[in-house]
Amino acid sequence: METKKVWFVTGASKGLGFELVKKLLSEGFYVAATSRNVDSLISAISETSAYFLPLNVNITDNNDVKSAIEKTVQHFGKIDVIVNNAGYGQLGTLEELTDEEARANYEVNVFGSLNVIRNAMPYLREQKSGNIFNISSIGGYSGNFPGWGIYCSTKFAVAGFTEALAEEARLFGVHATVVYPGYFRTDFLNKDSVRTPANSIKAYESARHSESAHLNEINGNQPNDPEKAAEALIAMSKEQNPPVHFLLGIETQEFLSNKIDAITKDAKAWESLTVSTGI
Repeated sequence: METKKVWFVTGASKGLGFELVKKLLSEGFYVAATSRNVDSLISAISETSAYFLPLNVNITDNNDVKSAIEKTVQHFGKIDVIVNNAGYGQLGTLEELTDEEARANYEVNVFGSLNVIRNAMPYLREQKSGNIFNISSIGGYSGNFPGWGIYCSTKFAVAGFTEALAEEARLFGVHATVVYPGYFRTDFLNKDSVRTPANSIKAYESARHSESAHLNEINGNQPNDPEKAAEALIAMSKEQNPPVHFLLGIETQEFLSNKIDAITKDAKAWESLTVSTGI
């Protein structure tokens, strides 16, 4: 019989993380789930049990994350699959956002995941097996969304360090995958979830239009089902050789093609200048 794996999922109180935790438990997996508000996990899912460990974690505090990983291993005896899902959307142009707003987004979306990786890898490396899924965004591959520059850059960072991690961890039988979700019908774009700039500048009409479109038109009409995203991640965790890059959701292939076309077009148009630097 297959030994059920132990999953560690951050940002599990809502969105993709919440749907994933529910699906994992329904299929008999062992799950440690983190949230800034553990009561929400307990009320929505369950108290601590043989299969479920809800954890109150400040993802930006390395010691807090270290403790959560240790508690997971103590409770279940091991840890197998890491899902770095915790994060939030920050709207605002580069000029509008303050240093504090930009850094706060990086603290959660980038350094929070690095805290988890730093503290989980010793266990995965020692047992010579495991999966790490770092949840980026299609905005972490294609960043041409006005008003989403800081958020997209955090997700580009997630993609970048996952590529390096995949090479570093491969020697120990550990797989790292960056996941690029498209638009999923979760509460990610709700006004109480996504953050808007404290001081907006009216002159940025394209950013205001993008902000309005995402909050009022796209929100609630996303074309992808988060339950099916959970199923896809579980299926991917069972693969012997999972990919480093995993596009998730319909319409993501279009973003892929458009980005490749744009880079190729620029490269060809400026090729003579590109190669003019040779000695």
